[in-house]
Amino acid sequence: MSCEILVLYYSRHGAVAGMAQHIARGIESVAHACARLRTVPAVSTVCEAVEDTIPESGAPYAELADLEQCQGLALGSPTRFGNMAAPLKYFLDTTSPLWLAGALTGKPATVFTSTSSMHGGQETTLLSMMLPLLHHGMLVQGLPYAEAELLTTRSGGTPYGASHLAGANSDLPLSEEEKTLCQAQGRRLAQTALVLQAAQAEVHRR
Repeated sequence: MSCEILVLYYSRHGAVAGMAQHIARGIESVAHACARLRTVPAVSTVCEAVEDTIPESGAPYAELADLEQCQGLALGSPTRFGNMAAPLKYFLDTTSPLWLAGALTGKPATVFTSTSSMHGGQETTLLSMMLPLLHHGMLVQGLPYAEAELLTTRSGGTPYGASHLAGANSDLPLSEEEKTLCQAQGRRLAQTALVLQAAQAEVHRR
């Protein structure tokens, strides 16, 4: 039984994309789990932005089918004034058909973020990303303090989800603690998705 986890993110300077790669690595460290990486295009504040259907580099752009088909979701965004970035919010605002159909109900989800400063709104950004997932009926999980790096990290890391301190120029690489926490978060999400998938299969057999 295979289990596909969607890692959906928006990344401006590459930090969130790097986190997504490590979360995907954690997912794929779990037997029978695989990661599907997807991103979203930028939006314009003055007009309807038109992007090519395939980005120049990196992950393909997400479609609603990616959400519908996944067994779990990891959602990532840089911080924008303590909130998720507009491109990710713009995409989530198009998911009403999935909400009406209950397509995401009962699926596990987790969130991750990156900020330029230590106190740049990491935790509020993570919470802002949880809200639409709760409206969709998803089972939101964070990072438990059983992950020892949460107690020792001097860079990113929160119990609400993995985070990264990118620095004033948004050029700091992921620390070892941040990488470890991203992978732990992906691994935990995949393990949860597999347990739920097996339980649902058992119910259907009865």
